[in-house]
Order: sequence, then structure tokens, then C-alpha cells
Amino acid sequence: MHIQVVLFDGFDPLDVIAPYEVLHAGGSASDGAVTVELVTAEGPREVISGTGGLTLRAAGALDLQRADMLLVPGASGRVGEPGEVPEEEMGAGAWKQDEFIPVLLGRTLTTELPALLKQAMDDPDITVATVCGGSLVLAMAGLLEGRHATTHHMGLDMLDATGAHAVRARIVDDSDLITGAGVTSGLDLGLYLLEREVGPRVAHAVEELFSHERRGTVWRAQGPTPTPL
Repeated sequence: MHIQVVLFDGFDPLDVIAPYEVLHAGGSASDGAVTVELVTAEGPREVISGTGGLTLRAAGALDLQRADMLLVPGASGRVGEPGEVPEEEMGAGAWKQDEFIPVLLGRTLTTELPALLKQAMDDPDITVATVCGGSLVLAMAGLLEGRHATTHHMGLDMLDATGAHAVRARIVDDSDLITGAGVTSGLDLGLYLLEREVGPRVAHAVEELFSHERRGTVWRAQGPTPTPL
């Protein structure tokens, strides 16, 4: 299983590093059954995050011929509701440090990323995973209508407004779409992906290595509908 973690200007570093390390360790624990790399829609380049100018280098280009899974992070910056940001700023202009998160997420719509994500979502052989606001990148591109997904708790209303079924859960598994909630959920998402794709013994070995016990129940649209508690 080859996983491409998709960077964009303003990405949240922890959304990337946490699942990357977990998945890389899973590859080591499974004799290379999992491989992971950092990519962008544009190709190899230095990508500046939304946290203090921290930069990571993407080694390759998003390639749907090679990827079995794409993992999309959220953005980091100033917290604000979409209404606090003038609409004309959404996706417009050059990237600046310390911008509103909705602006950084919206700016991805002006790149090649949405078209590539749509191709991935339409391909039954590719799974798309997200951490935190990564699901909002998909939602703002019109790709989550009718799908079950989660995001950071502050973005659930925005996610729901796009036509997605927002679920307040740590991890939501909607078949070929797997979404994680707040930033640290990237650890839990990575471990769940290892369990789902490689097996629980490898996931448990990595969990022990990182001294991290997964949090929350993975939500799936299965079983009876619970009665109100």
C-alpha cells in the first residue's frame, strides 16, 4: 500500500507528521507492506506550513497511478469562522503567514488539487483519508455531498453546510473515505489505517512503539440506530 500525504501552502505540520511517522513505522513493522511519501499537486518543492513558517519538502508529485491512498491534512493559522473572512479573500492572493484557516483551506481551490482529489474520489481503487480540516478541503471542492465525515469540532457546522453528513467522532470510516477529527487524531487515524489495511498486530506494535493508546470508537454506518440517551 503506497500512501501519498498531500501538502499545500499553509498546511498544519502535526496533521502531516503524526500519521506520516505512524505509517512509516508500520511499513518497517510489515517488511515494507506500507510506503509513504510527501507530495504536492505541483510536484517536488519546499512547502511552507501555517505554523511559524516551518517548511517541509515534498519529494514527489501527487500521482494517481502510484497511490493506493491519499492523505490530506488541514491548515494551521488564525482560528475564525468563515463569516469573519471577506468572501473575496477566499482563495485569492498570495499566501501570508498567520492567515485565517478558512482562507488557507479555500486557497487550495485555486490549485490543481481539487481536480486530482475528484479523480481519486471517483477511483474505486484509491482510498482518501483526511486529518482535521483536510475533510473541509474536499467539502469545499464539492466532493463530500452525502458522505459521512468528521473534522475539527470547530469546523463541523461548516462541513455539514456543504452537504456532508458531519459526525462528531474521532475517526469516521465511510468505505473509501476515512476522516479524522482534531489535529492529534492523525495518530489515531494512522494506527487505524494500519489495522484496517495491514492488520491489528502491526498496528499494535506501532502503538506500543509510540506509547500511544488510540482514542475513541471508529464510527461506521453499521448496526442499529441508537436510541437517544
